[in-house]
Amino acid sequence: MSSKLIAPSILAADFANLQRDIEMVNSSEADWFHIDIMDGVFVPNISFGMPVLQAITTHAKKFVDVHLMIVDPDRYVSTFAKLGAHNLTVHYEACTHLHRTLQAIKAEGMNAGVALNPHTPVSLLEDIINDIDLVCLMSVNPGFGGQSFIENTYSKIRALKAMINKKGASTKIEIDGGVTNKNAKQLIEAGADVLVAGSYVFKSDNQKETIKDLKALANS
Repeated sequence: MSSKLIAPSILAADFANLQRDIEMVNSSEADWFHIDIMDGVFVPNISFGMPVLQAITTHAKKFVDVHLMIVDPDRYVSTFAKLGAHNLTVHYEACTHLHRTLQAIKAEGMNAGVALNPHTPVSLLEDIINDIDLVCLMSVNPGFGGQSFIENTYSKIRALKAMINKKGASTKIEIDGGVTNKNAKQLIEAGADVLVAGSYVFKSDNQKETIKDLKALANS
Protein backbone atom coordinates (compact mmCIF):
# COMPACT_ATOMS: atom_id res chain seq x y z
CA MET A 1 0.00 0.00 0.00
CA SER A 2 1.61 3.28 -1.06
CA SER A 3 1.79 6.09 1.46
CA LYS A 4 -1.05 8.63 1.37
CA LEU A 5 0.07 12.15 0.57
CA ILE A 6 -0.57 15.54 2.18
CA ALA A 7 -0.41 18.63 -0.04
CA PRO A 8 -0.70 21.99 1.77
CA SER A 9 -2.45 24.56 -0.42
CA ILE A 10 -0.30 27.67 -0.79
CA LEU A 11 -3.42 29.74 -1.54
CA ALA A 12 -3.97 29.77 2.24
CA ALA A 13 -0.39 30.81 3.09
CA ASP A 14 0.57 34.27 4.29
CA PHE A 15 1.58 36.04 1.08
CA ALA A 16 3.53 38.66 3.04
CA ASN A 17 5.64 35.81 4.46
CA LEU A 18 5.57 33.44 1.53
CA GLN A 19 9.18 32.28 1.80
CA ARG A 20 8.71 31.50 5.49
CA ASP A 21 5.61 29.41 4.73
CA ILE A 22 7.38 27.59 1.88
CA GLU A 23 10.30 26.74 4.19
CA MET A 24 7.76 25.48 6.73
CA VAL A 25 6.29 23.08 4.15
CA ASN A 26 9.81 22.03 3.07
CA SER A 27 10.73 21.07 6.62
CA SER A 28 7.37 19.47 7.46
CA GLU A 29 6.06 15.97 6.77
CA ALA A 30 4.04 17.31 3.82
CA ASP A 31 4.63 15.53 0.50
CA TRP A 32 3.58 18.07 -2.13
CA PHE A 33 3.04 21.78 -2.62
CA HIS A 34 -0.46 22.43 -4.02
CA ILE A 35 -0.63 25.70 -5.94
CA ASP A 36 -3.90 27.14 -7.29
CA ILE A 37 -3.74 29.42 -10.31
CA MET A 38 -7.03 31.33 -10.82
CA ASP A 39 -7.89 33.81 -13.55
CA GLY A 40 -11.05 35.51 -12.27
CA VAL A 41 -12.93 34.12 -15.29
CA PHE A 42 -13.21 30.36 -14.74
CA VAL A 43 -13.58 30.98 -10.99
CA PRO A 44 -14.72 34.19 -9.27
CA ASN A 45 -11.32 34.93 -7.79
CA ILE A 46 -7.76 35.74 -8.88
CA SER A 47 -4.89 34.06 -7.04
CA PHE A 48 -1.36 34.62 -8.30
CA GLY A 49 0.42 34.54 -11.61
CA MET A 50 3.69 33.36 -13.10
CA PRO A 51 6.18 35.53 -11.13
CA VAL A 52 4.80 34.34 -7.77
CA LEU A 53 4.75 30.72 -8.96
CA GLN A 54 8.37 31.11 -10.03
CA ALA A 55 9.26 32.47 -6.59
CA ILE A 56 7.55 29.46 -4.98
CA THR A 57 9.18 26.83 -7.20
CA THR A 58 12.60 28.45 -6.65
CA HIS A 59 12.34 27.66 -2.93
CA ALA A 60 10.15 24.55 -2.95
CA LYS A 61 12.07 21.33 -2.30
CA LYS A 62 9.11 18.99 -2.84
CA PHE A 63 6.80 17.88 -5.65
CA VAL A 64 4.97 20.90 -7.12
CA ASP A 65 1.30 20.21 -7.89
CA VAL A 66 -0.20 23.07 -9.92
CA HIS A 67 -3.99 23.30 -10.23
CA LEU A 68 -5.16 25.56 -13.06
CA MET A 69 -8.60 27.10 -12.50
CA ILE A 70 -8.44 29.07 -15.72
CA VAL A 71 -10.11 29.17 -19.13
CA ASP A 72 -8.14 27.92 -22.12
CA PRO A 73 -5.32 26.29 -20.11
CA ASP A 74 -3.64 25.01 -23.30
CA ARG A 75 -2.08 28.45 -23.84
CA TYR A 76 0.15 28.03 -20.79
CA VAL A 77 1.12 24.35 -20.65
CA SER A 78 4.75 24.88 -21.70
CA THR A 79 5.04 27.96 -19.46
CA PHE A 80 4.09 25.97 -16.37
CA ALA A 81 6.58 23.25 -17.30
CA LYS A 82 9.32 25.90 -17.53
CA LEU A 83 8.26 27.33 -14.15
CA GLY A 84 8.88 23.99 -12.48
CA ALA A 85 5.47 22.29 -12.15
CA HIS A 86 5.74 18.51 -11.69
CA ASN A 87 2.01 17.90 -12.04
CA LEU A 88 -0.34 20.13 -14.02
CA THR A 89 -4.07 19.76 -13.36
CA VAL A 90 -6.63 21.27 -15.73
CA HIS A 91 -10.39 21.45 -15.22
CA TYR A 92 -12.58 19.08 -17.23
CA GLU A 93 -15.05 21.97 -17.55
CA ALA A 94 -12.39 24.24 -19.14
CA CYS A 95 -11.10 21.84 -21.82
CA THR A 96 -12.89 21.30 -25.12
CA HIS A 97 -10.32 18.73 -26.24
CA LEU A 98 -9.26 17.12 -22.98
CA HIS A 99 -7.28 14.28 -24.51
CA ARG A 100 -5.18 16.71 -26.53
CA THR A 101 -4.54 18.88 -23.47
CA LEU A 102 -3.38 15.86 -21.44
CA GLN A 103 -1.03 14.78 -24.25
CA ALA A 104 0.42 18.32 -24.36
CA ILE A 105 1.06 18.26 -20.59
CA LYS A 106 2.81 14.89 -20.80
CA ALA A 107 4.85 16.00 -23.81
CA GLU A 108 6.33 18.71 -21.56
CA GLY A 109 7.44 16.05 -19.07
CA MET A 110 4.79 16.73 -16.40
CA ASN A 111 2.18 14.46 -14.85
CA ALA A 112 -1.30 15.27 -16.14
CA GLY A 113 -4.23 15.87 -13.81
CA VAL A 114 -7.92 16.56 -14.34
CA ALA A 115 -10.06 18.42 -11.82
CA LEU A 116 -13.83 18.03 -11.51
CA ASN A 117 -16.16 20.63 -10.02
CA PRO A 118 -18.62 19.36 -7.38
CA HIS A 119 -21.47 19.06 -9.90
CA THR A 120 -19.44 17.19 -12.57
CA PRO A 121 -19.91 13.39 -12.50
CA VAL A 122 -16.84 11.16 -12.45
CA SER A 123 -18.37 8.94 -15.17
CA LEU A 124 -17.33 11.57 -17.75
CA LEU A 125 -13.72 10.44 -17.30
CA GLU A 126 -14.34 6.78 -18.12
CA ASP A 127 -12.99 6.92 -21.69
CA ILE A 128 -9.83 8.77 -20.71
CA ILE A 129 -8.98 7.57 -17.19
CA ASN A 130 -5.92 5.60 -18.38
CA ASP A 131 -4.38 8.85 -19.68
CA ILE A 132 -4.83 10.69 -16.38
CA ASP A 133 -2.18 10.59 -13.62
CA LEU A 134 -4.33 12.40 -11.05
CA VAL A 135 -8.00 13.26 -10.66
CA CYS A 136 -8.65 16.21 -8.35
CA LEU A 137 -12.17 16.11 -6.92
CA MET A 138 -13.28 19.55 -5.76
CA SER A 139 -14.99 19.03 -2.42
CA VAL A 140 -15.96 22.72 -2.25
CA ASN A 141 -17.00 25.10 -5.04
CA PRO A 142 -13.70 26.31 -6.51
CA GLY A 143 -12.51 29.88 -6.13
CA PHE A 144 -12.17 30.59 -2.43
CA GLY A 145 -10.44 28.94 0.52
CA GLY A 146 -12.05 28.19 3.85
CA GLN A 147 -15.34 26.75 2.55
CA SER A 148 -17.11 23.82 4.15
CA PHE A 149 -16.82 20.32 2.76
CA ILE A 150 -19.47 18.89 0.39
CA GLU A 151 -20.60 15.52 1.75
CA ASN A 152 -21.42 14.00 -1.65
CA THR A 153 -17.65 13.82 -2.25
CA TYR A 154 -17.40 10.41 -0.52
CA SER A 155 -19.65 8.69 -3.06
CA LYS A 156 -17.75 10.37 -5.92
CA ILE A 157 -14.46 9.02 -4.55
CA ARG A 158 -15.89 5.49 -4.33
CA ALA A 159 -17.29 5.66 -7.88
CA LEU A 160 -14.00 6.99 -9.23
CA LYS A 161 -11.95 4.37 -7.37
CA ALA A 162 -14.16 1.62 -8.80
CA MET A 163 -13.64 3.00 -12.31
CA ILE A 164 -9.86 3.24 -11.87
CA ASN A 165 -9.72 -0.36 -10.64
CA LYS A 166 -12.00 -1.61 -13.41
CA LYS A 167 -9.86 0.03 -16.09
CA GLY A 168 -6.58 -1.05 -14.49
CA ALA A 169 -5.43 2.58 -14.33
CA SER A 170 -2.84 3.90 -11.88
CA THR A 171 -4.58 7.27 -11.44
CA LYS A 172 -4.29 8.95 -8.04
CA ILE A 173 -7.36 10.56 -6.42
CA GLU A 174 -6.81 13.98 -4.87
CA ILE A 175 -9.35 15.78 -2.67
CA ASP A 176 -9.29 19.56 -2.64
CA GLY A 177 -11.39 21.63 -0.26
CA GLY A 178 -12.52 21.51 3.34
CA VAL A 179 -10.08 18.77 4.38
CA THR A 180 -9.49 18.61 8.15
CA ASN A 181 -8.67 16.04 10.83
CA LYS A 182 -12.44 15.40 11.03
CA ASN A 183 -12.74 13.89 7.54
CA ALA A 184 -9.17 12.91 6.51
CA LYS A 185 -9.49 9.28 7.58
CA GLN A 186 -12.91 8.78 5.93
CA LEU A 187 -11.60 10.30 2.68
CA ILE A 188 -8.68 7.87 2.61
CA GLU A 189 -10.99 4.96 3.48
CA ALA A 190 -13.25 5.94 0.56
CA GLY A 191 -10.24 5.71 -1.78
CA ALA A 192 -8.40 9.05 -1.77
CA ASP A 193 -4.60 9.14 -2.23
CA VAL A 194 -3.77 12.84 -1.84
CA LEU A 195 -5.35 15.32 0.58
CA VAL A 196 -5.04 19.04 -0.13
CA ALA A 197 -5.35 21.16 3.02
CA GLY A 198 -5.21 24.94 2.97
CA SER A 199 -6.85 27.00 5.71
CA TYR A 200 -6.80 24.02 8.08
CA VAL A 201 -2.99 23.92 7.93
CA PHE A 202 -2.04 27.58 7.56
CA LYS A 203 -4.53 28.97 10.07
CA SER A 204 -3.52 26.47 12.75
CA ASP A 205 -1.31 27.45 15.69
CA ASN A 206 1.31 24.83 14.93
CA GLN A 207 1.37 24.23 11.18
CA LYS A 208 4.01 21.50 11.17
CA GLU A 209 2.21 19.61 13.91
CA THR A 210 -1.09 19.92 11.99
CA ILE A 211 0.55 18.48 8.86
CA LYS A 212 2.14 15.69 10.90
CA ASP A 213 -1.23 14.79 12.46
CA LEU A 214 -2.99 14.78 9.06
CA LYS A 215 -0.26 12.59 7.60
CA ALA A 216 -0.58 10.16 10.53
CA LEU A 217 -4.39 10.07 10.20
CA ALA A 218 -4.18 9.48 6.45
CA ASN A 219 -1.78 6.58 6.91
CA SER A 220 -3.26 5.01 10.04
